[in-house]
Amino acid sequence: MKRMTALILASVLLVLLVIGGCNGGAVDLDPAEVREYEGEDLSSINDFRENSIKGPQQVAIDGYQLQITGLVASPRSYSYDEVLNTYTGYKKVVTLHCVEGWSVNILWEGVLVEELLAAAGPLPEAKIAIFHAYDGYTSSLTLDYIRGDPARGEGFPLRPGCREQVGL
Repeated sequence: MKRMTALILASVLLVLLVIGGCNGGAVDLDPAEVREYEGEDLSSINDFRENSIKGPQQVAIDGYQLQITGLVASPRSYSYDEVLNTYTGYKKVVTLHCVEGWSVNILWEGVLVEELLAAAGPLPEAKIAIFHAYDGYTSSLTLDYIRGDPARGEGFPLRPGCREQVGL
């Protein structure tokens, strides 16, 4: 009787797999754009203008390292996965205003820059964090600003997002 029940269950599962399309072949889905998050309308990806110094950069995630060095008690180096798996992730809808006069309402996702810096232990004489982008661009924020509400880690691969500072 147990053997007959097992055989019937196996047959039912096989039929469900075949009928359900789960026969080992991947199904391609059409690309989708998120245009709404928790009741808030988001801008189209086409509204976000790409104007980086050297154009879009291709960063190999496998070899990526986020380094926190300088006036810190404990310099840190994280792989992309370590950042995502070590720190709490956050999501927030923000309006990004560019110095060129355009704006987008977007969903930032990532970790808090404040938490990354706290793990490294900024020394008392440290006043500014300087961010170095893959394409050579640099920008800076005061540690007081980072420790406040507006500064958040976001994006790919780990850029600072500041909703109250034009163009950053």
